[in-house]
Amino acid sequence: MTLDAYIRQRLGGHKILVMSHLIAGCPSLDANWEMLEEMARAGVDLVELQMPFSEPVADGPTFARANQQALAQGLCLEQYFALMQRASQSFAFPLLMMGYYNTVFRLGHQAFAEALQANGGRGFILPDLPVEEYGDLFTHSQRCALHPVMLMAPTNPDVRLAQIGRHATGLVYLVARKGVTGSRTDLAGGTYAFVQRCRQATDQPIGMGFGLAKGEDVRRLQGRVDVAIVGSALLEAWEKGGRAEYRRLLEELVAARN
Repeated sequence: MTLDAYIRQRLGGHKILVMSHLIAGCPSLDANWEMLEEMARAGVDLVELQMPFSEPVADGPTFARANQQALAQGLCLEQYFALMQRASQSFAFPLLMMGYYNTVFRLGHQAFAEALQANGGRGFILPDLPVEEYGDLFTHSQRCALHPVMLMAPTNPDVRLAQIGRHATGLVYLVARKGVTGSRTDLAGGTYAFVQRCRQATDQPIGMGFGLAKGEDVRRLQGRVDVAIVGSALLEAWEKGGRAEYRRLLEELVAARN
């Protein structure tokens, strides 16, 4: 089943879906597994599994620190793919690789696509790679049944949104505001108008992230986007209260789907 078909099928039972996020190796691989277990227990719909990078330009302070911590502890690509493979074999939710283009470049487009497919990934998100620079990564992704998740930003004019939309498959990631991840997003004002502009640029399901932190944020996006994406708030919950607080927030987010 394609990613967009899976999302539309899940939307038959919910008003919106929830995609959660974790950074491999932070705070540890053992903790990552506990996080994944809690995601499965809560019933999240999709999971974004981030490969840490030394210069995570789209990430705010919480995730930037987490990237550095994971790398300092020696997290490598082999461990990342081992975690993805184990998770893909253990849990029902689709896994999307999130990372930065340096990782893909070093592997090579073909090797990257084949490794992601072999380890259970369904697609990938590369926030620092413009659509013009994908080249044959599109070809290798299609051959390996992977979805390159395109990003649309409020600063994109309509002609740019249309250009991005022509390459979109599976899911489109809407960046809720200018800036990086982590800071709270005010969903009032121009956010909903931005969503409408994106709807006109693609017929693929759309998700929104950057600054979503609680169930109320998910609830306010019902009927506007298809997937609410939550990342930094979950890591902060783990750091604040461990597995119990992480579970509480996941349950709050998932309960807001209906």
